[in-house]
Amino acid sequence: MSNDGFVPLFDGVSLAGWHAAPRIYGSVYPGGPSVLEHFDSLGLERPVKPEKHPARWKVEDGVLVGEQDAPGSGYGGYLVSDQAFGDFELLLEMRPDWPADTGVMIRRQRDSWEGFQVLVDHRPSGGIGGFFGNGLASFSAVPFAIDVVRDDAGRPTGLVADNPATSVEPVTEAKRDRLSYAADVDDFLKVWRWDDWNELRIRCVGAMPVITTWINGVKIAEIDTATLESPNYDADAVFEVLGDRGHIALEVHDNDSMFGEARWGVGAQCRWRNIRIKELPAGSGGGSQ
Repeated sequence: MSNDGFVPLFDGVSLAGWHAAPRIYGSVYPGGPSVLEHFDSLGLERPVKPEKHPARWKVEDGVLVGEQDAPGSGYGGYLVSDQAFGDFELLLEMRPDWPADTGVMIRRQRDSWEGFQVLVDHRPSGGIGGFFGNGLASFSAVPFAIDVVRDDAGRPTGLVADNPATSVEPVTEAKRDRLSYAADVDDFLKVWRWDDWNELRIRCVGAMPVITTWINGVKIAEIDTATLESPNYDADAVFEVLGDRGHIALEVHDNDSMFGEARWGVGAQCRWRNIRIKELPAGSGGGSQ
């Protein structure tokens, strides 16, 4: 253990302590319809046997790499911690390609898809540092959205604020109002390092947790899942499903028929390193500065 109380979750050489899980779906919210039925209602194509196509996870030069299997297949999946955690702070470094829709799930169930997700949607109209409820009424709570700027040859060269007039997934006041703290996009853009490593810090405290995120030391978002108001979200029902402990999972998103390759580019990867965690005593308080 280091002097700061953090212990590694990734040993830098293997996937020990983690297991791969395919991208399979449950209900939209506890007691609600299945996600596949929801796909049908939207006219979206159902994934075909996703359990046979988990994402590919490997270790290269001390870096954990996630990608679709095979690259560009359209399937995704998760790498799930064997251990479950209650209250904690998580630190990691990440380096996603563009576009690569990924994230970190917390309080995730081991064998089903429910859990809170910290978004790392490094794609057009994506949110970074906000939150989504997997199987928890699909709530979206994000402070801002991003896009990319390109050079004369069409190569992406950096992030910019998403243009609400052309956004495929605009940030609404409702999405921001679900947060108890929401950073300004300019504060995020000042610290984000394009095509380089960026530190994500997540603090999760409480039976129904207050979750806080930082990028490169800048506070991005905070949400109180006990008081969150969103359509079909019921905090008591969520607690019945999740309890006060859960697993951590890294995500490789699929290419659904709505976003296609704009969500996860062919051959795209997300890279993670220096993943470490500090467990906190129950009742240690909410978000911090």
